[in-house]
Amino acid sequence: MRQHLVAGNWKMNMTYQDGLALVSEITNMVADEVSGPQAPQVVICPPFPFLHSVGKLLPQGSRFYLGAQNCHQKEGGAFTGEISPKMLASVGCEYVILGHSERRQYFGEDDELLSQKLKAALAAGLTPIFCIGESLETREADETFDFLAKQLKDGLFHLSNEEFDKVVIAYEPIWAIGTGRTASSAQAQEVHAFIREQIARAYDAEAAQNTTILYGGSANAQNARELFAQPDVDGGLIGGASLKSRDFTEIIKSF
Repeated sequence: MRQHLVAGNWKMNMTYQDGLALVSEITNMVADEVSGPQAPQVVICPPFPFLHSVGKLLPQGSRFYLGAQNCHQKEGGAFTGEISPKMLASVGCEYVILGHSERRQYFGEDDELLSQKLKAALAAGLTPIFCIGESLETREADETFDFLAKQLKDGLFHLSNEEFDKVVIAYEPIWAIGTGRTASSAQAQEVHAFIREQIARAYDAEAAQNTTILYGGSANAQNARELFAQPDVDGGLIGGASLKSRDFTEIIKSF
């Protein structure tokens, strides 16, 4: 059965000291909510320099997990400034975000590169949180479903059944990231259901039913409960709200 999951993507925010204080606050505030087998998994994705120290603060044996915001497609080599999946695993990472719209837009990451990153992350034992989503122009042109179907086909559906079983998908409408705009719960459900239908066509109904699909477009403490109540929305990839302990813990408690 698929998991409920909330992932906090800090992006390029926080100092080291502020980041450690934030994690301590979050873990103390939601210890009870993340202790049982039905509780959501919580993934904290800080900047690279904070990973090891943040991981040390996550309660052992809990449903808190450490995640990274990106990785390189190679295991090692002369790639100055890059971080390999093997390195991430060695400091305790279990998840990695791949294909975020900001990586696609600002760093030119395309489906071919992301396919390599996916394979490398899976080979290192990491669970990819693979992001897809349309721009405002695409949505207004009524091309959302065609666009998402192509992103899924080119970015994910080359994986084997066994590999695909280890992937989490995050739907992040680009027009709702950092803008304060949010898809309505009905819009989110419609797209999540469509994604599940595409998975069933590419793999099978069981794979579609078992895949965790997150909503990642400006979810916050006020709208999380309604979003997460939708049958095909399994949680959220949270940006700005993950930087505020009270907001993030309220989102976790929304389940």
